[in-house]
Amino acid sequence: MHTIDLNADLGEGFGHWRAADDDAILPLVSSASIACGFHAGDPLTMRHTVATAGRLGVSVGAHPGYPDLLGFGRRELAATPAEVMAYVLYQLGALAAICRSESVPLRYVKPHGALYNRAATHAPTAAAIATAIHRFDPSLALLGLANSQLVIQAAALGLATASEAFADRRYEPDGTLVPRTEPDAVLTDPSAVAHQALALARDGTVTARDGSVLTIRPDSLCLHSDTPDAPTLLAAIHARLAADDIAISAFAH
Repeated sequence: MHTIDLNADLGEGFGHWRAADDDAILPLVSSASIACGFHAGDPLTMRHTVATAGRLGVSVGAHPGYPDLLGFGRRELAATPAEVMAYVLYQLGALAAICRSESVPLRYVKPHGALYNRAATHAPTAAAIATAIHRFDPSLALLGLANSQLVIQAAALGLATASEAFADRRYEPDGTLVPRTEPDAVLTDPSAVAHQALALARDGTVTARDGSVLTIRPDSLCLHSDTPDAPTLLAAIHARLAADDIAISAFAH
């Protein structure tokens, strides 16, 4: 049976504010990319999310971003590669401490938001992230946009890599994501999300917004936890994949 990982970005609350219903989402994913306190997340949120993921057998990854709580890490910052490297190291250390205290292994790293998008095309930023991961723990895998500089630079350092595609985001013809500032950037219809997830998992293809068909072949599919009604979208993905005999399984064990 063919398998695919299904991940979500989680733990993206801060204090009493919550970006999503993590407890409803965690049973529906195989991997959880957990915010590390810069774009979202705080010690209590991180600990709860890690512990819940561990209890459910969900693979845990670090989700480092720019230091931008007000912008949720989705604004581009003029950060140098040296700064990016330090940001990532700092956040890995924070989440690794929580994981260690809960006896839950940290398996992988997936950058967040604007940092993820910049690293997809900017080799120095991608190399800074990959170097930080390698220096912190070379056994960690890197999860990044398929065919991106992030995956290329991580592989060049000998890190295990996994290619990611998005069930709830539209694509540009060059394989990058349509910016969230565009009105059609996010898919919210369960049928459309499930259809895109199936095409990616089964055929390794996605239709860009100009109608062209891109070849991606992902190891993992992402559904953003803050996409409206995320649990319903995840349930739709499960149903569509199961109907095609595609199992959901973590890429990093």
